[in-house]
Amino acid sequence: MAKIYLEKTVPSFAVAEIWSSLAYDGDGKLSYNQDGNRQELVNWVNGVGGKATAFDFTTKGILQAAVEGELWRLIDVNGKAPGLIGWLPGNAVTFVDNHDTGSTQKIWPFPSDKVMQGYAYIVTHPGIPSIFYDHIFLWGLKDEISKLAAIRTRNGINPSSNLRIIAHDSDLYVAAIDEKIIAKIGSRYDVGNLVPSNFKLATSGNNYAVWEKM
Repeated sequence: MAKIYLEKTVPSFAVAEIWSSLAYDGDGKLSYNQDGNRQELVNWVNGVGGKATAFDFTTKGILQAAVEGELWRLIDVNGKAPGLIGWLPGNAVTFVDNHDTGSTQKIWPFPSDKVMQGYAYIVTHPGIPSIFYDHIFLWGLKDEISKLAAIRTRNGINPSSNLRIIAHDSDLYVAAIDEKIIAKIGSRYDVGNLVPSNFKLATSGNNYAVWEKM
């Protein structure tokens, strides 16, 4: 039905919210099958002929687990991003939280003290990043997120930009995007020689930093 709808209406942008691989575990917490969830998203996008995007729940799930001292999760066995952005970045709408997962419902919230690490990841990386209203207008994160968005725009980072993961340890994740910017998240601040001398610091905050090529 979705494919027929898209073919008949030809929308300029369409996004699907697919929760079916998410489930509540025995403790009442939301959990999911990582590989199954990503494959289901890919199957849906392919099923509609690639004419729509899907919210990247896989990236959200892995990212919010990774920032809790498990940043090694942010790479799959093929050296790509582990979410939908690793397979179909042009069809992946990334997000940190939305009206269901965060806000007053808090069904599956991102760790509140690490939200900016989440934005440092999704706004610099491939995919189509979406910004949660609450984080801009209620949490006071507008300036920090705007700086990240400006870096993305200034360097022409797009949904299908190239991602090269440089480091992935428990407390350090570093990646180059289109070889124009380098993003780092994690509690470790010593990046050694991972950032070339021809890159300058563009913005930084609590356990994140972004450099851009001079």
